Amino acid sequence: MIAISQIGVPLMVIAVALQWWSRTDRAHVRHACLSAGLSFLLGLAINQVILLFVHRIRPYDAGVTHLLITPSADWSFPSDHATASMAIVAAFAMQALPRRTLALLVVAVLICWSRLHIGIHYAGDIVGGAVTGIAAALAVRLCYRENSRLDAFATKIL
Repeated sequence: MIAISQIGVPLMVIAVALQWWSRTDRAHVRHACLSAGLSFLLGLAINQVILLFVHRIRPYDAGVTHLLITPSADWSFPSDHATASMAIVAAFAMQALPRRTLALLVVAVLICWSRLHIGIHYAGDIVGGAVTGIAAALAVRLCYRENSRLDAFATKIL
């Protein structure tokens, strides 16, 4: 669980990046990759705003759990790991790529579970992070349209 917690999100990012060279439905998959990246970044930016107003101590500081890794310096709510992983999953889900979405969802759930298991988050932190990630993906879906001029330019890179 410690390893999943530490390398899960970077592995998801690598998995999304590798999708860039997909042989099937290349333009659509590339749009999904860009949407996932934008959702990831927007979700983490939203978390930084939330952290300005919500100061929830971590469960190990409250004596609720026993920490299995080094302590974190920031507040507990919302979970950045949950936000990042669920933003990626939601972005792929909104592009109607079911196999890729399912594979990414399995990894995201493992990441979220690992954050609970190692004692660094409450369940509410995970749910809050997931909601933030999904909201970010929805916002990206509304603003970044497939087959727009920007999308056509961006998906032709490489």
